[in-house]
Amino acid sequence: MGTTAFGDFLRFYRLRIPMTQEELAERTGISVRSISDMERGRVRSPQRRTAELLVEGLGLAGKEAGDFGDLARSGRRTPSAPEAAVAEPEPETPRAFVAALPPNLTELTGREAEQRILDDVAQDAESSSRLQVAVLHGLPGAGKTALAVDAGHRLARHFGDGCLFLDLRGMDLEPLAPERAVHRLLRGFGVDERQLPNDPEDRLALYRSLLHDREVLLILDNAANEAQVRPLLATSPGSMVLVTSRNTMAGLDARHRISLGSLSEDESVALLGSIAGTRRLAGEPDAARRVAKLCGGVPLALLIAGNRLASRFQWTIAHLADQLENERRRLSVLTAGDLQVRAAFELSYRHLTPEVAKVFRLLALVPGSDTSVELAAVASGQEADEVEAALEKLAEASLLGFSGTPGRYTSHDLLRVYAMERLETAERAEDVHAAGERVRKWLLTVATKAAQFFDHDRPEVTITVDGPDPVRDRDSAARWLAREQTHWRGALRAAVGRGEHRRVLDLAEAMHWYSDLRGTGDLWLEVFRGGAAAARALGDVKSAAEQLNYVSWALYALCGEPREALAAHKLAVAAASEAGDVLTEAWSLYYGSAITRRLGSPREAARVSRRAVELFEQAGYPNGHHLALSLLGSMLHTLGEFDEAVAVQRRSEAYYRGSADAPGNDELLSMVLTRLADSLAASGDVATALELLEEAESLFRKHDATFAVARTQHLRGRVLSRAGRLEEAEEQLVAALAEERRSETKIEIMVELADIADSGAKPEEARRHRVRALAECARYETPLARSMARKLATTLGVAV
Repeated sequence: MGTTAFGDFLRFYRLRIPMTQEELAERTGISVRSISDMERGRVRSPQRRTAELLVEGLGLAGKEAGDFGDLARSGRRTPSAPEAAVAEPEPETPRAFVAALPPNLTELTGREAEQRILDDVAQDAESSSRLQVAVLHGLPGAGKTALAVDAGHRLARHFGDGCLFLDLRGMDLEPLAPERAVHRLLRGFGVDERQLPNDPEDRLALYRSLLHDREVLLILDNAANEAQVRPLLATSPGSMVLVTSRNTMAGLDARHRISLGSLSEDESVALLGSIAGTRRLAGEPDAARRVAKLCGGVPLALLIAGNRLASRFQWTIAHLADQLENERRRLSVLTAGDLQVRAAFELSYRHLTPEVAKVFRLLALVPGSDTSVELAAVASGQEADEVEAALEKLAEASLLGFSGTPGRYTSHDLLRVYAMERLETAERAEDVHAAGERVRKWLLTVATKAAQFFDHDRPEVTITVDGPDPVRDRDSAARWLAREQTHWRGALRAAVGRGEHRRVLDLAEAMHWYSDLRGTGDLWLEVFRGGAAAARALGDVKSAAEQLNYVSWALYALCGEPREALAAHKLAVAAASEAGDVLTEAWSLYYGSAITRRLGSPREAARVSRRAVELFEQAGYPNGHHLALSLLGSMLHTLGEFDEAVAVQRRSEAYYRGSADAPGNDELLSMVLTRLADSLAASGDVATALELLEEAESLFRKHDATFAVARTQHLRGRVLSRAGRLEEAEEQLVAALAEERRSETKIEIMVELADIADSGAKPEEARRHRVRALAECARYETPLARSMARKLATTLGVAV
C-alpha cells in the first residue's frame, strides 16, 4: 500500500523535531502501531481527535496546523459549522400511514450517495406527470430494507398522503401473491374490510383509482420478481414507488435503478464502531480493520460482528478477527441471536434451479473473485452457452455481480465461502477434486502458452489447451495474462502447495520475458521462487540457476532490495557453476553486474558486465550478447565514460535494428534505445536522445508495456529538464511517477520534480515533493536511498 500526503507530512514533522515514533506516542497517547500505520498510509483518514492530538504533540501552529488538519480530513466528509447551524429539523412524517412504516432501528453508514439519488427521485415525483419507480437491489445483507425504511422516514414529507410500507416476502417459500398485496394496500389506504370488493379484478381497480388520487410514497420491500410487483404499479402523478429486491428486476419498467454494493473499509469500521463503540475500536484499530475486511463490507455481517462484540465485553476485537480468519468457521461466527449471514444467503440459494445452483457451487473453485464464461465453463464442465445462462441467473439474483468488463462476473468473498460450504455438502469429494484439478490445469496451461508468445527464443508456440482456448496470438495472450492474473497466480499457488513441480516450473520458465513488460515485484518473486523450488525438487540444477537469476532480478529491479538480490545471485552463480552451463553463467553475471552497480560499485559492475558479454559470445547467444553490451554501456555511463558508452550501445542498437522483425526483438530494441538515449543526452546530444526516446516509447506502447513507458517518460523528463524545458519536463515526470513501479526511481522522480519547482519559484510545491521523497527513502536500505535521504534531510532541515 502506498503512502498518503498526510502520512508523509506526519513523518516529516516528527523527524523535524526530531522525535521517535515511541516518543510521539508517549506525548500524544496514540499507539506506536497507529502512528506507524498513518505514516505508511495504512490509515488514510484519522479521526478528528487523533489529528488534534498529533497537532498538539508535534507542536504545530498557524498555517502548518491548518494544513495538517486539512490533510487529515481529506477522505472524510463532514458538514461545516455554518451548514450545521442552519440545518432545519426534519418535518414530522404525515400521519396518514405512519403506523405502516417500520421504525428506523439501524444506523445507516456509507449510503450517502444512494440517499441523494432517492432524494432526487422524490423531488422528481413532486413535479412529474407519471409515477416514479425506483428499484433498489443488491446482494443478501447489503441493507436494502434499512435504506428503504430510512427513505420512508426522510421522504414521506414530500408526499401529501404519507408513506406506506409492504413486505412482499419475496424470499419466502410462498411470496405474497399480488391479490393479497392489493388487499393489504387497500387496508393501508384506510378502506374498511366490509367495503372491499370480492372480485380480485374489482379490488385491483379500486386500488388503482385510490392510488391515482393520492400522493404517496409506496415502499414494496423484498420483492420476488417483476410479476409480483407489476400489478401494484398504477398511473399516479406525484407518487413514488420504491421496490427493494435481491433480484435486479430487469423486466420492470423503472426509471431509476440503484445497485447496493459493499461498504468501503473506512465505512465498515465506522458502522462497526457505531454498534460496538468507537472508543473500543480506537483501542484496537488494526483488529477493527481486520474484522471489517473479513466481513467484506456487508452491513448485515458488520451488524452481527458489532453485536457479538457489544454482547461480549470481555472479548478483544483481535479475538473476533482471529475467529473470522478461519474460512470454514466464518459464517458460523457471523451469527448473533436470530441474525445469520448464512441464513440470508440460504434464502437466495434455495430459489435457484438445480442446474444454476451447481454452477454457483463450483464457482467456489475459481481462485479469484471474478470469472469469465470460459473459466466458469471449465469449472462446471458444461458448455459455454449453458454456463453463461446460469451466470446471468446468478447475477439477476445478486449472487454474482456484473464486472466492469462485459462477459465477466464478480463474486463476493462471503458468498464464495458459502458456495464452498454448499459444494462440500452437495458434491462428492472425488467430483470436487476432479473439478479443482480441471480448473488448475486449464489456468496454468493457458498461462504458460500465453507467456510463450513473449519468448524471444521460441519460434512458435505449440502448447495445446484442453478446453476453451482464449489465446490465439501475442495480443490476446497479453490481454488474457493481465485480465486473469489473479486466477493463474492462484492456480500456481495451489500447484506449489500440491507439489506439482513440473507445472510450476513450466509456468515460471515461460514467464521470463513477459515479466520484463508487466507485473509487480511481489508477483514475480512468487513465480520465480516457486520455479526455483520446483527445479530443485526435480533435480534440475540448470533450471534452478535460471530461476534464481530471475529472483535476483525481481529483488533489485522491482523490489528495491539489492542485498537480498545479491544473496540470490550468489546462489544462482553456484548453481550455474554446478550445472556447467555457459549460457546460464552468462545470465548470472548479467544480473550480477546490475546488482553490483545498485550496491554502489560501478567499476566492479563494469568488469562483471564485460565478462557477461564474453560468455554470451562464447555461448553463441546473440540476444544475450547484445543485451549485455547495452548494459555495459550503462555501466560506462555511470563511470562518466560517455563516448565509450555511446559507442558500445550503438553496436547493440545496430544488431536489434537489423533483427527487429524477429519475434519480440522490437521490445529489446526499445530497451536498448532508452539506454543509448540516456548516454547521448549525457554527452550533450539532446536532440538525438529525444528522437530515440520517442521511438522507444512508441514501441513500448505498441506492446502495452505501461511500466516501460513510464521509464521512457522519466528519462525524457530528465533530458528536457537539463535542456531548460521545465514545463515539458514536469509533464513527463508527473506521468512517469503515476506508473513507475520501482521505488528508488520514484524517489529520483520526486527529487527531480522538486528541483523543477525550485527553478519555477514554487517553494511549497518543492517542499511537498521532497517530504514525500524522504518518506519513500525510509523504506529502502540501499546506498542510493541512504544517500538521497541524507541530501533531502539536509535540504529540509530535519534529522534522518
